[in-house]
Amino acid sequence: MKEIEIREGDSKFYKIVAKDENGNEIGRCFIFLIKNDLHEEPYALLEDVFVLEEYRSKGIGTELVKRAIELAKEKNCYKILATSRFEREYIHKWYEKLGFKRFGYEFRMDLKWISCKL
Repeated sequence: MKEIEIREGDSKFYKIVAKDENGNEIGRCFIFLIKNDLHEEPYALLEDVFVLEEYRSKGIGTELVKRAIELAKEKNCYKILATSRFEREYIHKWYEKLGFKRFGYEFRMDLKWISCKL
């Protein structure tokens, strides 16, 4: 190997927001469109699905994820990925109910610890 070159690629992300009757954000998720050289089409990564505690179990998260799936299809993605920690079995079942399949493992390396804002 002579060298390793870094090239900047194109990527996009979309924030999908659920609001209450007063226009306040009560839930959200993001999808990131990722392109690689193996496929003509991008794939989508679903991230940060969140609904405020008092609005949970009302179908809001489900509607957010369904809209994310629709958007990924509109953007011609060939797949959409969702991640969840091992101990959150109820979330795994929820994703499966929405049509996702268990597939492999995610490997992660935290480069920084950042507190998240809710």
